[in-house]
Amino acid sequence: MRSRVVARMVRSLGLLPWLALGGIAVGGALWFGRPEAANRVWLLMLVATGSVVIVRTARRAWHGQWASDLIAALAIVGAAAMDQPLAGLIVVVMQTGGEALERYAEGRASDALRALEADRPQRAHVRREGHVIDVAARDVRVGDEVIVRPGELVPCDGIVSEGEASLDTSRLTGEPLPVHIEPGSTVMSGSITGDRGFAMRATAEADASQYARIVELVRTAQESRAPFQRLADRYAIWFTPVAIVLAVAAAVLSHDRVRALAVLVVATPCSLILAAPIAFIGGINRAARRQIIVRNGDALERLSRVSVGVFDKTGTLTIGKPKVSAVTPSSGFDRRELLRVAASAEQGSSHLLARTLVDAATAEGVALEPVREAVDAPGRGVTGRVGSRVVAVGSHSFVTELSSASIPLLEGLTAYVLVDGRFAGTVQYADALRPGVPAILHDLGSLGVRRRILLSGDHEGNVLATAARAGITEARGDLLPEDKVAAVRELVTSGASVMMVGDGTNDAPALVAATVGIALGGHGGGVTTEAADIVVLVDELARVADAIRISRRTMMIARQSVWVGLTLSGVAMVAAAFGYIPVITGALLQEVIDVAVILNALRASFAPQGAGALGAKTTAGDGSLAPA
Repeated sequence: MRSRVVARMVRSLGLLPWLALGGIAVGGALWFGRPEAANRVWLLMLVATGSVVIVRTARRAWHGQWASDLIAALAIVGAAAMDQPLAGLIVVVMQTGGEALERYAEGRASDALRALEADRPQRAHVRREGHVIDVAARDVRVGDEVIVRPGELVPCDGIVSEGEASLDTSRLTGEPLPVHIEPGSTVMSGSITGDRGFAMRATAEADASQYARIVELVRTAQESRAPFQRLADRYAIWFTPVAIVLAVAAAVLSHDRVRALAVLVVATPCSLILAAPIAFIGGINRAARRQIIVRNGDALERLSRVSVGVFDKTGTLTIGKPKVSAVTPSSGFDRRELLRVAASAEQGSSHLLARTLVDAATAEGVALEPVREAVDAPGRGVTGRVGSRVVAVGSHSFVTELSSASIPLLEGLTAYVLVDGRFAGTVQYADALRPGVPAILHDLGSLGVRRRILLSGDHEGNVLATAARAGITEARGDLLPEDKVAAVRELVTSGASVMMVGDGTNDAPALVAATVGIALGGHGGGVTTEAADIVVLVDELARVADAIRISRRTMMIARQSVWVGLTLSGVAMVAAAFGYIPVITGALLQEVIDVAVILNALRASFAPQGAGALGAKTTAGDGSLAPA
């Protein structure tokens, strides 16, 4: 692993710093016997490497980017013009090396769009002139009859014309429960068919369907994000003109051009160039040791400023798998017996809730009976013979069709049970909160995330109930991906620094639209982790707070390093202006300042002394917060 990191670092540095270092070494070897030859080597290498820096700086200046490298370019030109090539080469080494470190800290760009495109439905089966033919999904036209086979992706939006089936819409809504469809039901592209196929009439072409809209949402969110200004360039806005004015004043007042060069050399803002990327690399590495992957230094800085936290529900605040929350028998039935017969009947169903009920009964030590003559109505319920009794378990509409008994309709996710046509009771389900969620959200509040919002594709009632259990006062449900994006963009436009935390494909556009997107990737990779700025590799929401702590300490160290470097450089600039520091001495002194800055910035790689492994809090076994 370490060798791969070193190899990546070497590739990131490129040739320029190595060429400049090589020129310094060769010239240094010649200096003791042939000083004139050494000077020629240094000058040749300065022209070769420095010209690249100058051209690049000039190009940026032409486009209005007056960055921190302007002083370095002026120092290189001055060193060549005043026959001080060694000082110029030292500037080249530090300038190009610092830029390379910054590129290394930036990391790789998100592959979210490529991942989304790869997962897009590719083929469709269309009935034309009485025959079913295969066509590319993009060739489906509005009005075409499309056949969707078991296990396939729905290629475009449409209305079911024939058949009943269950659809996995989790990639679009984030909700794990399958959706029952029948003739007249609306289906969205990107959904996955269960074990039964169906026919549908296309209502939109693939490029205008729901999945394509998700792709477009991610693309437009990436394009609309404001460009990030480097930390060094923000300080350079005022430091650069101050250094240039001081250099000109020194030359004019002393009538000595070399003093201007000495000021520029010692003012070369290598501390600006080096401090932030080295601190960022340290913070990124420290986060990685906590299994938090930070894409780049930009993400780390954005995270340090977040004031609003937006959360998905299923799989983010909740576990993502419904559990039995209550088994309530009606008059004449026993709870344990109700659980036994209902779970026995559910053995004949492939529905997620059926497996959940069977697991709950097994966990309580309830012995199940074999089910015979099982008939599964996908998405509605199941009937079967358990022993000598006929048992039906399913939705309210399903059981009322099988019995004339008065059956109360309950709120929330509920299965209703009939035994020999009599109403036997209900089984209620809930998607349990992750352990310690209220304490974790309170911890985020102490870190400055004062406003916390829940946005979900689940039903409004379920969302509000989850928000109440989590301690969140702002919540919205029944949202499509574009609705989440609109809500996040509204917050960002209002001036808030927004952190979006999610785990599903439907969250990807909102992750990109937010100031910083965080994906909980404990269940695997995919589009969401590619779209996010930060990926938590373990299934622990508390790591989000860890990431914020790391980002804030990293930024504190980066700014501290910059100010230390600028202060020392400022003192040296004044001394050089009065002629107390020669050019070569100034270049070497600047390197001493840079080393001090680097050593301070490296502190970002380590936890604060006496703070344990993290210097923060983590979840204890009971879900509470405890020191790491």
